Amino acid sequence: MIGIQIQCKEVLVEESDVAKALVEYVNQAGIEVLVIGTSSKSGFLRFSKPTDIPGTITRAAPDFCTVYVISKGKISTMRSASRAAPSVAPLRSQLQQPNLKPPQPLPSPSTTAYRAERQSFESQRKSIDTLSDSSFRSPLTRRGKHGSSNGDLSVPESDISFVSSGRPSVDRIYANFNDSEPSRTPPRLSNFSDASFDTMSYGRKSLDIMNSPPDFSSFESERFSSASQTMDDVEAEMRRLKLELKQTMEMYSTACKEALTAKQKAMELQRWKLEEGRKLEEARHAEEAALAIAEKEKAKSKAAIEAAEAAQRIAELEAQKRVNAEMKALKEAEEKTKALNALAHSDVRYRKYSIEEIERATEFFAEKYKIGEGGYGPVFKCFLDHTPVAVKVLRPDAAQGRSQFQQEVEVLSCIRHPNMVLLLGACPECGCLVYEFMANGSLEDRLFRRGNSPPLSWQTRFRISAEIGTGLLFLHQTKPEPLVHRDLKPANILLDRNFVSKIADVGLARLVPPSVADNVTQYRMTSTAGTFCYIDPEYQQTGMLGVKSDIYSLGIMFLQLLTAKSPMGLTHYVERAIEKGTFRDMLDPAVPDWPVEEATEFAKMALKCAELRRKDRPDLAKVILPELNRLRLLAEESTQSAVVINSPGPSPTTSQSSLHLEQISSNSIPVPQ
Repeated sequence: MIGIQIQCKEVLVEESDVAKALVEYVNQAGIEVLVIGTSSKSGFLRFSKPTDIPGTITRAAPDFCTVYVISKGKISTMRSASRAAPSVAPLRSQLQQPNLKPPQPLPSPSTTAYRAERQSFESQRKSIDTLSDSSFRSPLTRRGKHGSSNGDLSVPESDISFVSSGRPSVDRIYANFNDSEPSRTPPRLSNFSDASFDTMSYGRKSLDIMNSPPDFSSFESERFSSASQTMDDVEAEMRRLKLELKQTMEMYSTACKEALTAKQKAMELQRWKLEEGRKLEEARHAEEAALAIAEKEKAKSKAAIEAAEAAQRIAELEAQKRVNAEMKALKEAEEKTKALNALAHSDVRYRKYSIEEIERATEFFAEKYKIGEGGYGPVFKCFLDHTPVAVKVLRPDAAQGRSQFQQEVEVLSCIRHPNMVLLLGACPECGCLVYEFMANGSLEDRLFRRGNSPPLSWQTRFRISAEIGTGLLFLHQTKPEPLVHRDLKPANILLDRNFVSKIADVGLARLVPPSVADNVTQYRMTSTAGTFCYIDPEYQQTGMLGVKSDIYSLGIMFLQLLTAKSPMGLTHYVERAIEKGTFRDMLDPAVPDWPVEEATEFAKMALKCAELRRKDRPDLAKVILPELNRLRLLAEESTQSAVVINSPGPSPTTSQSSLHLEQISSNSIPVPQ
């Protein structure tokens, strides 16, 4: 190997455009080989938009200059020279002088001296180009068999940036043309290492031109002889350097891969550590939350257990009170029964008829005298003591007939009221009850117009409602015990010849003991009684009997008085009609002159009476009866007005009212206390 020493000089060029400054310097100095580096950090233009300085230099460099672009230790781009460099250049003589004065800034392209020097350089270059083209080409620019230069390395291109010389300023670059001393290390052209610089520039003509006379012929001959002698050595050295460069790049690539792998592993380890720390923190928080929830649940469980124990103690106390009340009520009921039995044997409060008298009056219960049929037995019409009466006969196979018979005798023999049917007598041996005869039958027959009877006017219906409420209040206020009817329905409301309504069929009525009525207003029955659609739902479900059990039946009956419809689902239909504003269509069409507003208010009160819960139903004395009396007064005023308009004579209604008052006076009997 031939040892070659390369002398280097540092040149500082002052220009704001880096690429332009280097290209101008190459033209002025006649540089044949230019090695430039690149950096991804854009060192020259750090605070502005980065530009492709190596690419710009490669494209703008003169055709006699071979340009190498180095990126990441490899040759990224190379452009070969197409002709020989001129032997005469404006700055070439300065580069060839061994001792230079302190470097001066290059003349600016705008000065007159620079233009003159440029023109002289161009004329000299043309003459040199003519001679060099006719004589020879540089051996460093000749091409091989495949058209590529000797220094061409096939390296894939990548993103290239210009490598700065390490100076802090990008706006000013100073030139320095100091000679290199043999005993000192040659200065570098760029920031590459000495080995890399020697490798890249070996075999090329560098910026340092050995001192030679400026004579063109001697320079060309020396260059030609030198090139011919060292051509083989240069090619061998280039092959060796290429091999070493390849090995070095492989080692560098392997080291980079290992470093990248280690960095990735470190990052993965750090991520794993952070993830594990996060999971540990989440687990700790979850454990704390679970402990807190467990404590809360424990406290709730403890509170629930305490509440359950307290509720159980209260329930036991209530049960004990109820048992005591029931026992006391049963005891009072037994005493009352004994007293009534003794009174029945000692004091007769009703007239006793013999079975023979009843058989003669009914002609042995002939079918032609039969006017009705009930659950207890048939009803016959006949005359006793020249008075029309109704005889209710107990059927022999009736299971509860005897008890109902005894109950009805006891109740009706003790009470008197104009709106309660009058018991004239009874035959205890055969189970026959003798009532006053009600000429217009039951309210149910008149509402549904059985036997083609005329429809009841709305005035009559309002009056009947008030009469029923008055009679029911009389039962509820019976002394010493309240009396609950339990089977209130239109079939058990009878009408006399003047359409005065009276409550009948009190065989299912119950006397509520005073102790129970004063405390809880309910009395538990072992079995419920009544008629479907009229019976109190709460009483039917729980067996708890109270005076408001009759209010539910009263509400259903009031809705039938308005609509003359079946009681099945009647509350639902009326409620929907009121909500939709079509209640007028629900009223009985047989009555053409309904007062719709008053009828609607009446229906709303009836719906309140038919509430499922007993506590939601209104009070009979304080709420229901005042409204019923208002409606009755409205009906009487309407009737009197109609009579005055139609006829100047005495009002039939007035006569009917007088007759009704006389009947009340004659039938009312003081109730013994």
